Amino acid sequence: MSDEITRAITGDGLVKAVAVTGRDLVERARTIHTLLPMATAALGRALLGASMMGDMLKEQNGSLTLQIKGGGPLGTILAVSDCGGNVRGYVQNPHVELMEKYQGKLDVGAAVGTDGTLTVIKDIGLKEPYVGSIALMSGEIADDLALYFVESEQIPTACALGVLVGLDQSVTAAGGYLIQLLPGAGDDIITRIEQGVHALGSVSHALADGLDGEGLLRAVLDGFELEILEKHPVEYRCYCSRDRVTRALISMGRKDLSELIREQGKAELTCQFCDKIYRYSKEELEDILANM
Repeated sequence: MSDEITRAITGDGLVKAVAVTGRDLVERARTIHTLLPMATAALGRALLGASMMGDMLKEQNGSLTLQIKGGGPLGTILAVSDCGGNVRGYVQNPHVELMEKYQGKLDVGAAVGTDGTLTVIKDIGLKEPYVGSIALMSGEIADDLALYFVESEQIPTACALGVLVGLDQSVTAAGGYLIQLLPGAGDDIITRIEQGVHALGSVSHALADGLDGEGLLRAVLDGFELEILEKHPVEYRCYCSRDRVTRALISMGRKDLSELIREQGKAELTCQFCDKIYRYSKEELEDILANM
């Protein structure tokens, strides 16, 4: 099953929905950052949530950043999406030991923590980005994203995210959905959606059993007339380049760059999203300084 975003709306125009399947992109993140299962599950959920939220942006060159600081052993979790749902991210402590609620069920909430905030930053081309932040409720990420939409954007939302990790620590299945009520939706619709959420159960296991993104939406919105608006592929995508890293060196200013040359004689900068290393010799740094 390829990684993709599926967007849909109900025939009555009262519910919009988006689903993502992302086994490959989460596996790519695991490989890049050498994640242990706890970090794979947490960062994977953040990447999947950011992917759906980024795809919802209307600005063509917009981006969305999801930052989670829960005070747990994983530390800061960061996920960034472009307007097409392509994501990149990292977790501060990727090698946290296994924490389980019970046998076979990772305790993501405890690893993330609840003593902190979930922050959403939307850059849609305005002078200043939009920043919304809420106190973490569960640390499970999906619950907290649903709460964010209710508190910060006043949109009743159901959210589920899941990452299934195999015995060899690779990602077996990953995906999720966001179901949102539009103006005019009544309590009867809420009840029907709640029944669908309960009937589907675990997202990761449903995906492992063969459902795709459209299948997730049709299962949760069983009984609704569903119109599929769009499907398109998504991936783990980093936008780093030597040119961007050079601009970062320039932004240090002449004084700090001169000190770097004098004290170290070279530079090695690592991209926090893809771990690619950019190396600069003393001569290259002096050339950058001369052209500043």
